[in-house]
Amino acid sequence: MEYLALIVCFIASVILTPYIKKLAIKIGAVDKPDERKVHKGVMPRLGGLAIIISFFLGFIVFTPDIEKAWPILAGGLIITITGVLDDILQLSAKTKLLGQLMAAIVTVLGGIQIEFITVPFGDRVEFGYLAIPITIIWIVGITNAINLIDGLDGLAAGVSSIALLTISGMAIVMGNPFVAFIGLLMLGSTLGFLIYNFYPAKLFMGDTGALFLGYMISVLSIMGLFKNVTLFSLMVPIIILGVPILDTSFAIIRRLIQRKPFSAPDKLHLHHCLIRLGYSHRQAVIVIYALSSLFSIAAIIFTRSTMWGSTLTLLSLMILVELIVEVTGLIGENYRPILKLIDGYKIKRK
Repeated sequence: MEYLALIVCFIASVILTPYIKKLAIKIGAVDKPDERKVHKGVMPRLGGLAIIISFFLGFIVFTPDIEKAWPILAGGLIITITGVLDDILQLSAKTKLLGQLMAAIVTVLGGIQIEFITVPFGDRVEFGYLAIPITIIWIVGITNAINLIDGLDGLAAGVSSIALLTISGMAIVMGNPFVAFIGLLMLGSTLGFLIYNFYPAKLFMGDTGALFLGYMISVLSIMGLFKNVTLFSLMVPIIILGVPILDTSFAIIRRLIQRKPFSAPDKLHLHHCLIRLGYSHRQAVIVIYALSSLFSIAAIIFTRSTMWGSTLTLLSLMILVELIVEVTGLIGENYRPILKLIDGYKIKRK
């Protein structure tokens, strides 16, 4: 049933996307080039609407547990309205944040919360009343993280597909069919859109798609990972979403260092840095796909390992993240402590 739903959503998305493109052009929902953006010509956005319609179509056809799904659907509807309005009217950052907060609050009030996490040796940390603000911060944070990496053709859709595949697969293994079902509906819808969005893109997903993908991934990770993983439960969704979280975290650090507003745009995101290093548009996207896949594999290993295996996996990821930051210049071109140490060692050996 789950795999049939994936196929139906995929086909629906493939069929719907060209019509959404025509609609975007007709109503003027287009993305114009500027100095911060990579594309050179005017591009229709609003493409994420194809993902959303395909998802809801699959949901209606296969009718899973409505009672369990209503908070997701209600929050998803609010996020969709926010994204569509932004793609057409260019909402302010504060207005978009308000829409995200409303979606997160509705979801939390519907009972989807990070109520506890597990830590080593089987201990369980209950959040109590803090579960509400923690869950809202997680949903809004991941929603924005996916939105921020939507800077190259096919990037957000591809990274989201990798995350959705991982979450759905882990949900199946952990015996959580509902999360697996919703995840596969989203995966099929996103892959169908990706056919048109991969470089060179025929249209963009816009905030309509990026916000909806981020919202759905954040909620599915709460329902499928925080409550089911028995060791370091906090780390698993963070590892799966390592690339967007990494990119967003260092964007915040850059703005703090430079004393700029958090909403201020720049050209120092991971995809910008890769292009500056000489990678082509397509190559930069594939490199980030590979990194996302690596993080997802590490998350799977993390859940199947012993205490020491999980610790070693986490340590290896931390070293990898540091090297990525230094090589790409995510914080700044002068931040290279490990690379300078290696260069110094090479000079001494000579």
